[in-house]
Amino acid sequence: MSTKSNEAAQFWFPAKRYGWGWGLPTVWQGWVLLAALVALLALAAAIFLPAQRQGAFIACTSLLSLSLVGVCWAKGEPPKWRWGEK
Repeated sequence: MSTKSNEAAQFWFPAKRYGWGWGLPTVWQGWVLLAALVALLALAAAIFLPAQRQGAFIACTSLLSLSLVGVCWAKGEPPKWRWGEK
């Protein structure tokens, strides 16, 4: 048996109050994921110099961004359009 507050505590990324998507993380796992993403983006910028290897940098950035969306989808509140408090 699970209560609503227990379910909400399991989400790494809460839903945004307005619009569609997720907000900042509410648990340490989400913050670690965001820190890793920033570090990987910096590493990608150093390896695939955007001015010289723009295609590789865009591909790497796209892959990292899609990975973040996938984790948010799996570990965040179910996405839907929100109009604020009801």
